[in-house]
Amino acid sequence: MKIFIETERLILREVDYVDEDDLYEMDSDPQVHLYIENKPVKSIEEVRPVIEILKKQYREYGIARWAVTDKSTKECVGWAGLKYFNEPLNNHTDFYELGYRFKRKHWGKGFATESSVAILDYGFENLNLDIIYAIVNPENVKSKNVLAKLGFDFQETFDYNGVQIDWLELTKAAWENQKPNL
Repeated sequence: MKIFIETERLILREVDYVDEDDLYEMDSDPQVHLYIENKPVKSIEEVRPVIEILKKQYREYGIARWAVTDKSTKECVGWAGLKYFNEPLNNHTDFYELGYRFKRKHWGKGFATESSVAILDYGFENLNLDIIYAIVNPENVKSKNVLAKLGFDFQETFDYNGVQIDWLELTKAAWENQKPNL
């Protein structure tokens, strides 16, 4: 497994089949899925195709969501990373979107912010991106707070399969001017 980033507390690396139990624990929790289509997985077999999709994205685009591992416990606590969209979403095509998801027992520990700071640095510096987007359910206050802390600016609300979703953006220039110190 390729390691992309290490932070003070976390290792961000490619997702692999060794993560399937942790991903199942995370994605079978209805609270984790409350603001993301509300479709928790019902079996570990549903996790394996997701891992395959991520592996395909690594091969095709060189980036996808990464496993986030707690350095102290070696546990995969969730995933975070940039997803490349080559199909239209909210009238945008060929863009990168920041996303993260964590096991509920690890909420409130700052893992979303810590991993996202490292990912945004990677995107702006290593991939030389000029802009990174984020989407969030307007009711997901905790995630909106993370994105605000990172410096994302609200642009608009759009309809995504019958659900209203907030569209946010962060430019490289804004990131360089207001990058949070952790």
